[in-house]
Amino acid sequence: MEERYKKLILGIVFDAIGMISFSIPFLGEFSDVVWAPVSSFLIARMYKGSLGKVAGIVSFIEELFPFTDVIPTFTLTWIYCYLIKKES
Repeated sequence: MEERYKKLILGIVFDAIGMISFSIPFLGEFSDVVWAPVSSFLIARMYKGSLGKVAGIVSFIEELFPFTDVIPTFTLTWIYCYLIKKES
């Protein structure tokens, strides 16, 4: 399997993990405090360079703010990296 499709599958899994906390009242907000730095680290490792750094910051902020867990940051980063940026 190509590297980019591995990143897509991992991204979907990581987005799902981030969204699970949204479904658990009260406990979800605590888990976001733990998941925010983990997701930031993971996305920065997946996408090297400035894209990874920016995505890491966005992921960290997105996970800390309430009700933003539904934003699929990993998947959107993959779309930008492999579909939008590629066309430029």
